[in-house]
Amino acid sequence: MVRGEEAREVNGDSLKVVRYGIVGCGMMGQEHMMNLFHLAGAQVVAIADTSRVSLTQACALSTRSGHSRNLEIFRNHGDLLDSGLCDVVIISTPNMTHAQIIMDVLAHPGRHHILVEKPLCTHVADCKKVMEAAKRRPDILVQVGLEYRYMPPVAKLLKHVKASTFGRVRMISIKEHRFPFLVKVDDWNRFNENTGGTLVEKCCHFFDLMNLMADSRPRRVMASGAQDVNHLDERYNGKVPDIIDNAYVIVEYENGIRAMLDLCMFAEGSKNEQEISVVGDLAKVEALVPENVMRLGSRSGSREGVETFHCHDDRIKYSGLHHGSSYLEHLDFIDAVRSHGRKPPVVGLYEGLLSVAIGQAAQLSIKLRRFVNLDEVMQEKVSEEVVAF
Repeated sequence: MVRGEEAREVNGDSLKVVRYGIVGCGMMGQEHMMNLFHLAGAQVVAIADTSRVSLTQACALSTRSGHSRNLEIFRNHGDLLDSGLCDVVIISTPNMTHAQIIMDVLAHPGRHHILVEKPLCTHVADCKKVMEAAKRRPDILVQVGLEYRYMPPVAKLLKHVKASTFGRVRMISIKEHRFPFLVKVDDWNRFNENTGGTLVEKCCHFFDLMNLMADSRPRRVMASGAQDVNHLDERYNGKVPDIIDNAYVIVEYENGIRAMLDLCMFAEGSKNEQEISVVGDLAKVEALVPENVMRLGSRSGSREGVETFHCHDDRIKYSGLHHGSSYLEHLDFIDAVRSHGRKPPVVGLYEGLLSVAIGQAAQLSIKLRRFVNLDEVMQEKVSEEVVAF
């Protein structure tokens, strides 16, 4: 087993090997394993899961990829932490387990840096507890897996936003038209109590992007959505799934910017899964995924002046499920780990909290049929009034 203070030659450079443990070896856990197998200086040394099926699949993946030597297997995250084998723990378990596992890692006497899959937690209250616990462990880095900001066309769009290429941002629009939720272990993602709701589970990615582009605190949220098509004929222990499959969400920011999400999860017949546009008072920029295209057009140039850019990032060694964004996320995080505290995580706990808060506010807005102020959610003072339909 390679120990944390040893070094090896990686691509001609002497790098400290960073040892990773994966907690949760389902679809996303295996996706993280594949990304790490391609990342110089990273070594997956341990995996943990309560599901034997997931552990078997992860071991088979490791063997096929030629990385099975010295892989330690655990049935729970506590034993993995106690082993002392890992420098970094990746938490890719079902959403409703994130809070407790993060708290356990932060409370452990060892030091394990954390990369937790989105959403940070299923509710704002748990996010806040995690943030308080993290303050007591300044020696531990925690990054939230909001990797959509790393997708090449989205990253290029964000650079234009930061540079004010198109003047002052006025409107943000994000469309995700895609396939239904995938089947997960024990079908945990079919119910709001496990996921936080679709607008937390899936859409925290987009609320994170909105926050980045608006560069302001979200003020209030209005949403309309329903479960109209997907999962209606499914039964799990006699229960019908309750996750919505389409919604419109409007987010208003303190600086006057408005953002809108258009979500449809029964739109497989779409050329692009995500279409993101930002309109300023001088120009408009769009990012299209998976076309990997960014378009930029000014008001003065009109339609004929729109430029199209094909976006690629040569650093990506593995594209995976998210067009290389997970690889770039890992690239940034391993740099932060190696910096010994000099470089903070790119996506921290506060960003994770805000993305969950908007999603929670949107879910409540659908239920209550009114605008929900973000402060109501952040301060946990939402009025659950009865609304007449």
